[in-house]
Amino acid sequence: MALAVETLSCARGGIMVLAGVTFTLAPGQALFLRGPNGSGKTTLLRTIAGLQPAAAGRVTLPAAGIVYAAHADGVKAVLTVAENLSFWASVQGAGGIEGALAAMDLRGLRDRPAQNLSAGQRRRLGLARLCLGAPGALWLMDEPTVSLDARAVGMVEQLVSVHLASGGMALIATHIDLGVPGAGVLDLSAFKARAQADAFAGAIE
Repeated sequence: MALAVETLSCARGGIMVLAGVTFTLAPGQALFLRGPNGSGKTTLLRTIAGLQPAAAGRVTLPAAGIVYAAHADGVKAVLTVAENLSFWASVQGAGGIEGALAAMDLRGLRDRPAQNLSAGQRRRLGLARLCLGAPGALWLMDEPTVSLDARAVGMVEQLVSVHLASGGMALIATHIDLGVPGAGVLDLSAFKARAQADAFAGAIE
């Protein structure tokens, strides 16, 4: 089942940010969200994830569900790498965590408390929980490469490619060109709400 977004309007802080966003995403497909800072990429992802209500429109989610990797890594500092992933595995109904550890090269860090990880290592841990979702799940990824070096960016590219090959979907807000073959691009500048333009103009006057 595909993700279907129909004439979706989203607000942030009481100001309409996006209006009329419409697109579909089929199993095996990825879509990059583009647009300058403040264009509504995070707001759109949060709305699709159900973390905030839509101002208008409709979102139909795939039956396999979603996994959301936000700006915040969702990591508990006092737990080890393995304990963090085990917690998410229990929440998401997954089996073991070995595949997630391997995918983001965390096996050597499995017993290290998250509070002792570098920023890049924490980011890799936060992204590893994507592997614990259902095979056909929709991945919502908000700037996944922040704090990552070139090698880790390659891990993310491979992670997404494997997920798509298994029938999953990925909606990714990013400013960089990730090497994901066949990924589409959606520029949110085309859906900028009139209310947002009016609010900014009023602030300048």
